[in-house]
Amino acid sequence: MQIKLGFYGAARNVTGSRYYLEANGNKFLVDCGLYQERFLKDRNWEAFPIPPDTLDAVLLTHAHIDHCGLLPKLVREGFRGRIYCNDATADIAKIMLADSARLQEEDAQFKKKRHEKEGRKGPYPEVPLYTVKDAEACFPLFYPVPYGKLLRLADGIEAVFHDAGHVLGSSMLMLNIDRNGESRKVLFSGDVGRRNRPILKDPTLFKEADYIIVESTYGDRLHDDGDKIGEQLAEIINSTVKAGGNIVVPSFALERAQEILYYMNELLSANRIPHIMVFFDSPMAVSITEVFERHLELFDKEALAIIKSGKSPFDFPGLTRVSTTDESKAINNISGSIMIIAGSGMCNGGRIKHHLVSNISRRESTILFVGYQAVGTLGRQIVDGATDVRILGRKYKVKAKIVQMNGFSAHADKQELFHWLSAIKNQPRGVFVVHGEEEVSNGFADYLKDKLGWKVSVPQYKDEIVLD
Repeated sequence: MQIKLGFYGAARNVTGSRYYLEANGNKFLVDCGLYQERFLKDRNWEAFPIPPDTLDAVLLTHAHIDHCGLLPKLVREGFRGRIYCNDATADIAKIMLADSARLQEEDAQFKKKRHEKEGRKGPYPEVPLYTVKDAEACFPLFYPVPYGKLLRLADGIEAVFHDAGHVLGSSMLMLNIDRNGESRKVLFSGDVGRRNRPILKDPTLFKEADYIIVESTYGDRLHDDGDKIGEQLAEIINSTVKAGGNIVVPSFALERAQEILYYMNELLSANRIPHIMVFFDSPMAVSITEVFERHLELFDKEALAIIKSGKSPFDFPGLTRVSTTDESKAINNISGSIMIIAGSGMCNGGRIKHHLVSNISRRESTILFVGYQAVGTLGRQIVDGATDVRILGRKYKVKAKIVQMNGFSAHADKQELFHWLSAIKNQPRGVFVVHGEEEVSNGFADYLKDKLGWKVSVPQYKDEIVLD
């Protein structure tokens, strides 16, 4: 038996997840993500290493753009197969892709005007990577699959999606491949969630696998105690309100935004923070929150108990869901302390940039980061201590208080990843560590070799490996 595995994204970096699997004459992609690191964005424009029209299907682990964001380009260049994923992932991915396409169009137009004014040209200044029309062409190809259902992809190839506990609808993927009386189990971790987190159920554990492709985003550290998130958030809000500033939260529209609302609901109900105005300034996050409210079957017992009591985990007095651009701009005219939750989570685009312009040079304000900041992003520059940053073509001094709370992370940390892998009782034939910055992936691979004695490697970009 021979299975070919190709690593065409998230290999020694954290975005652009894309893995190629060939078996029994069939070709598949697991994820088709967009590169978000500035120094790797050129890869988004490269031709796909596998002709899209030769692929039989795409298996999508979840709807984050670094996992699904190149699907419109794949379809435009010839892919016509099915995109298999959980039902909630299909709903959310359509929202995310349409928004990503709109941003691609807007950024191209903005760059065109700016470059013309400055008299310079960039490699891709005027053409969007893909359009809204390209994104919409993907939608008929989505084919929802419930967790636990056996999906027959081809002769001798079956797949099962399992709950990853990372974001709503996120999946781990087990492929069962049979040929000539031999069988192999190939497990893709997707992004591994955390145990005992609000809203979602815990990640699925597995007893056996022959090959494992595992993420390592936080494979070098331990997260803050999740039980202290409310306490830390309350301290940040109270101190910022006392200083007379605003709390600005760059937030991913999927999961992180909903978790913030969940904790704000708890703190306000307990009167642990002032009842300030909270602006949910992300139309995409608002739409995704509505998807959450349609998929209660994916919630954990605690979240369901809140709903059964007649309340919503995602709403409270003083919360305003902002829709229009004019409403977003008007937020900056409000006096007194407020909280603004806006995308994007890494500050690469969206409305958060305008709120940063208004607050990043105010000593009394706080910029609160609640998610991973990839190398090369504006968010990473800020959390790494930049004294000035370029936003919307202009430089601004960083005077606001910068806080990063890792306790919000939807990614498992080093200990949690080890716990997930330790459930495997057999000796895998091979483990491939992906979706992590190079030093982190290498360190986590060494840790697994030492602790478990397994054969572990860290693939390079474009590596192709034959599995026996």
